[in-house]
Amino acid sequence: MSKVLVFTETTDSNVKSVTLEILGRLAGQEIDVACIGNLPADGQKALAEHGAGNIHKITGSGLDQYSPEGYAKALKSVIEKGGYDYVMAGSTSLGKDLFPRLAGNFDAGMATEVTNFTMDGGTFAGTRPLFAGKVLAKVEIQGPKPHFVTVRPNALGMPESASAGAGNVQDVAAEVGEIRAAIKEIVKGASEKVDLTEANIIISGGRAMKNAENFKILEECADVIGATVGASRAAVDSGFAPHAMQVGQTGKTVSPTLYIACGISGAIQHLAGMRTSKVIVAINTDPDAPIFTKADYGIVGDLFKIVPILTEEFKKIM
Repeated sequence: MSKVLVFTETTDSNVKSVTLEILGRLAGQEIDVACIGNLPADGQKALAEHGAGNIHKITGSGLDQYSPEGYAKALKSVIEKGGYDYVMAGSTSLGKDLFPRLAGNFDAGMATEVTNFTMDGGTFAGTRPLFAGKVLAKVEIQGPKPHFVTVRPNALGMPESASAGAGNVQDVAAEVGEIRAAIKEIVKGASEKVDLTEANIIISGGRAMKNAENFKILEECADVIGATVGASRAAVDSGFAPHAMQVGQTGKTVSPTLYIACGISGAIQHLAGMRTSKVIVAINTDPDAPIFTKADYGIVGDLFKIVPILTEEFKKIM
């Protein structure tokens, strides 16, 4: 058995779902959770139901807004006092920024972008993609503990069942001292859709969308099935969509349950960002498009005819 600390980000009403995915794989371990700032009641309940024994709610001067320096200092004190073997978090934008700094503070090993892992005998063994997803490597971490791990959102899937923990909330006052670089303001995007990296369903458009206005076809379908709209690099470079919507090697890496690729040929750079999707559906007029070699289901045809038909059919069952 290992002692594991899971760092969770919070939303207005709950915690990030990737936290619950991680907790679902830690059955049999001694599990604590740490969060910084506000912890909603629903979030506390969800953490306890998924196995959290203790929940460290960290507050302090300089922690009102995220900064890698301030958060790293706050978490470091909790980790040192707790004597943890492993510290885990989601491989979100914040996690990718924070955890390398935190691991460096401990001069410790780290495994990033893990898509699967086991804890047999309390020892971590993970799987992570390399070389733009062409290779899946089995990884272990050596050296002094604690070891640090970030897990790709949606990669593990939500646990079907979980062993409840005590969920004891402990308020922790952190002294982070002077923060040399602080974030003054975070401006949220206008879209209310779930971020691509956390979306369970994604429908993406490529260069075949022809212009930005035609993305309304995908948005209408997304509204029906609760999806988030993405785009290929070709569509972004052509000015059809903003970079925040880009999926691929130079965009966002996603692992949704369902990925619908519309008018996307399937260049290796795009596949690198979505090949770990559970189910891939491809719509393309070219039957020899590379995307069909990775798709679970393929439709050869004009997306401007097929997507509206799909939207109408989805309306009948949603």
